[in-house]
Amino acid sequence: MHIAEGFLPPLHAAGWTVVAAPFVVHGAREVRRLVRERPDARLLLGAAGAFTFVLSALKLPSVTGSSSHPTGTGVGAIVFRPPVMALLGTVVLLFQALLLAHGGLTTLGANVFSMAVLGPWAGYGCYRLLRRAPLAVAVFVGVAVADLATYVTTAFQLALAFPDPTSGLVGSLARFLGIFAVTQVPLAVVEGILGVLLVRALRSWAGPELAGLGRVGEPDVREETVDA
Repeated sequence: MHIAEGFLPPLHAAGWTVVAAPFVVHGAREVRRLVRERPDARLLLGAAGAFTFVLSALKLPSVTGSSSHPTGTGVGAIVFRPPVMALLGTVVLLFQALLLAHGGLTTLGANVFSMAVLGPWAGYGCYRLLRRAPLAVAVFVGVAVADLATYVTTAFQLALAFPDPTSGLVGSLARFLGIFAVTQVPLAVVEGILGVLLVRALRSWAGPELAGLGRVGEPDVREETVDA
């Protein structure tokens, strides 16, 4: 769902950059605080960034000026909380724009807001709402919603920039959503399943580190349900 280089009008590109910037600055502060207080979390931070980079680089052709792909931000948002993913997602998107020509520098702000800000917050919010559900269910929904929220945001950004001459913003949004849905809904389901498998693996391999972060590693009702 990266919007391609130069595809957005300059005012739109600048506007989304202004909107995304405070979240990235806050994310940088959160990462610095996390590394200072929990040096053992550095490996998990690197893994979260690498997971996001790999998944979001697997692009499929979609609507002109964009693409469909998993995002990889949902698991990181659950493990570290969304502010951290604002910075990690920005770094991933910057490297992809420079090295893979995936996305772009002028559209970086728009892509950061959709994939590294709104998507992680939406996914994390759903995960927290389901904190009484089995862990696998909460993780699946959180990761899938992070993906879908990113696609909805990107569709809105494109519709806002290119409203339909007849039906306006609403008609353009419906068209973009319909085109993205063909690939993005199945991708969200697959990413949700991958997220569950990854969290299970992390709890086996890095249980103490997760417990120290106070996220998915802490013993609670959901873990007892899953382990049963």
